[in-house]
Amino acid sequence: VQLQASGGGLVQAGGSLPVSCAASGRTFSSYVMGWFRQAPGKEREFVARLSARGDTTYYGDSVKGRFTISRDNAKNTVFLQMNSLKSEDTAVYYCAAAPAYLGGISYYSAPNNYPYWGQGTLVTVSS
Repeated sequence: VQLQASGGGLVQAGGSLPVSCAASGRTFSSYVMGWFRQAPGKEREFVARLSARGDTTYYGDSVKGRFTISRDNAKNTVFLQMNSLKSEDTAVYYCAAAPAYLGGISYYSAPNNYPYWGQGTLVTVSS
């Protein structure tokens, strides 16, 4: 699976920004899709993940209630809608894919369990 993230940019605090990730290959619907982010000097942080069928979501505590992950399996695309953005949301955002049915919540929250990664897209939130 090859992943291509897009949609990052500069936004003011309190604003919204959608990012998306297009995947190649015909087996997109068999992968759990995740979003992670990494700010300068910090470790990669789990943001959100979505089950292969798109019926189960899980969010990191820092984005819960503000971000929404979704997918369109017909278009091989996963989305992350970011609302009520804060300066601390500034980071490079990465989409990632992992085969489904390998583990539970904690498994798919760990970046090391995702074998496929996009190149990242920078989101900068100005205060």
